[in-house]
Amino acid sequence: MEFPNQDSESLRKNGRGKIEIKRIENITNRQVTFCKRRNGLLKKAYELSVLCDAEVALVVFSSRGRLYEYANNSVRATIERYKKASADSSNSVSTSEANTQFYQQEANKLRRQIREIQTSNRQMLGEGVSNMALKDLKSTEAKVEKAISRIRSKKNELLFAEIEHMQKRELELHNANMFLRAKIAEGERAQQQMNLMPGSDYQPMTSQSYDVRNFLPMNLMEPNQQQYSRHDQTALQLV
Repeated sequence: MEFPNQDSESLRKNGRGKIEIKRIENITNRQVTFCKRRNGLLKKAYELSVLCDAEVALVVFSSRGRLYEYANNSVRATIERYKKASADSSNSVSTSEANTQFYQQEANKLRRQIREIQTSNRQMLGEGVSNMALKDLKSTEAKVEKAISRIRSKKNELLFAEIEHMQKRELELHNANMFLRAKIAEGERAQQQMNLMPGSDYQPMTSQSYDVRNFLPMNLMEPNQQQYSRHDQTALQLV
């Protein structure tokens, strides 16, 4: 039994073989392949521009120098747009690279300054001076003495300001004390005047209890002493 369609079915199952991508040596075959591929490429460019609303420009030169082109807008306008876009991208890249280099240089400079400041601070504290030269030691000593002078000057300034403030405070308290004393004396004089006015009840101010014996001479308490007269005793009792 024969199967006439067996070869065709086997070909359909196996499909087309892969074509090796290289230059076609046969001129006729090369021309035919160029025409087929060119038409397919133009068709794909048209479909891409219509389906995706993309701006497409296609330029093809054959081996004989013939020009084939397709553009949904204008080949020249698309090329100008491409030039502008490529220039902007190159400028942005160059600007980014320049900024990166600038920041790297600044970072290196700051790191170097930080190391120098840390070394100077350690030298100020007397650390790491064993490997220093005489000239560097003298310079460090001058810096330390200058710093100490500034610190002492600031300390004295603060002390003088504090002393001046305390003196002003002392003067204010003294004035307040004098004012209170004057007020107290004025009140006492007013009270004495009121007590001496006729018709007023005289009530002497007794801030503490007095004993007449406290005002008598000590020889009154001793025996065999001269006695005071009756008039003197009356005066003492009045006191």
